[in-house]
Amino acid sequence: MAQRPPSAAVLVLHGGRETGTEPPPPGLLNLPGTRMRPFVRAVDRAARATGGNVLVTQVRYGHRGWNGDRANPFHDTVAALDALREEAGDELPVVLLGHSMGARAALRAAGHPLVRGVVGLAPWCPPGDPVTQLAGRDIVLVHSNRDRMTSPQATQSLTARARRAGARTCMVTVRGGDHAMIRRASAWHRLTTGLVTGLLGSGTLPGPVGEALALPPTAEATEGTLDLDLDLGPFRSRASSTRAGVPDAS
Repeated sequence: MAQRPPSAAVLVLHGGRETGTEPPPPGLLNLPGTRMRPFVRAVDRAARATGGNVLVTQVRYGHRGWNGDRANPFHDTVAALDALREEAGDELPVVLLGHSMGARAALRAAGHPLVRGVVGLAPWCPPGDPVTQLAGRDIVLVHSNRDRMTSPQATQSLTARARRAGARTCMVTVRGGDHAMIRRASAWHRLTTGLVTGLLGSGTLPGPVGEALALPPTAEATEGTLDLDLDLGPFRSRASSTRAGVPDAS
């Protein structure tokens, strides 16, 4: 019996390197890919619980790095989206879930007709990256205030730029987390699952996130920035600390 096409899809995009033309190593040796497996499992369980036929799968990269203007992971993502479109048609709703370099690829590929939203974890958001392709999409970016690999200030700035370009955006700060999402891992997993299922419409977005997404294009970056512990209590882990917010980067 032929397998029926998915009713929705989540494409998971792992991190990588700034440069690296060799392919990622296979299996568990691909540490950035392995890091995303708990997120794949958590989102897949939540999607199955709704009774829908939601495809949750990782995108395979041909190269380990972004590689400057080649932007290899972006093209891999577009190819995966085109394959989904051919299989399931033009109306398939897709959410892109990316970490670090994978979040950069997700943001760049968000203009694809299938994409409804992006959840970016510890995203790599260089100041010159385009945002016009994000118009009409829901964009939620999650960043630790202690990240030393990618910049939470650059993430906050992108949410403001994208909102002015017509996107619906929100940033969530995870206090005391880290780039690898090992510290406060359960909070990262719970929040990400709630965001992805909410953007797909198979769950309910946290109220404060929905309010941030509804902000007008003129809103300041700080207005669309939430604190996991103070604003999204049900998703936080037991560990918490005093507020250490992200400075305004609008």
